Amino acid sequence: MKHFILGTFLYLCCAFPSYGEEFDAKRHKMMEEVLADIAANDGFTLSPGVMAAMEKVPRHRFVPNWLTAFAYLNRPLPIGHGQTISQPVIVALMTSLIKVKAGDRVLEIGTGSGYQAAVLAEITESVYSIEIIEPLEKEAAERLKSLGYGNVKVRLSDGYYGWPEAAPFDAIMVTAASSHVPPPLIKQLKPGGRMVIPLGAQFMTQYLMLVEKHMDGSITSRQITPVAFVPLTGGH
Repeated sequence: MKHFILGTFLYLCCAFPSYGEEFDAKRHKMMEEVLADIAANDGFTLSPGVMAAMEKVPRHRFVPNWLTAFAYLNRPLPIGHGQTISQPVIVALMTSLIKVKAGDRVLEIGTGSGYQAAVLAEITESVYSIEIIEPLEKEAAERLKSLGYGNVKVRLSDGYYGWPEAAPFDAIMVTAASSHVPPPLIKQLKPGGRMVIPLGAQFMTQYLMLVEKHMDGSITSRQITPVAFVPLTGGH
């Protein structure tokens, strides 16, 4: 009976989805929850640009149809192939930490559904995103194009090695957990640039790290907050 009730609920949510202003209201409520979460962590703030971008990007277009009704909950959601779309508060925090601004060239490792790339594309004109899972790469590229994000270039590749021919980047965002910061990404980060990356093994404690490359080429990093990400995969 419980399974029947849940199945009926999900069916009704998919058969009678919210549209237009209802989505706008849900997106605004999501951002209120994000801001409340951010405010609960001393020292964290969101820039007006990040808030505006997340108020605009239609997150419901980046989740499977059967999850449309849950798109604006402040939680991660499955997108298939063992991957997830990140929790909105994590998207907001990571985007704020790399201090993206107009004119920046940004590299994202782990396109997933394309949601994070869309948020970045609302702020700057040049976003390069790498996905290693072919169906996700194809779907994300088509989705971003259909939504008008022509300033996002998506490529099927091993993100560990970055996108050398498009480097250097003002900012790099890694949306999968690694045991260490990939040296190729450090090399492709512009002096004065910032990178956010989750470090740690799957099912173990992971921490979001902020990595900064100073003008003299030296590197510093600091631990930001515990997180949970799928692992960075590839031939490395």
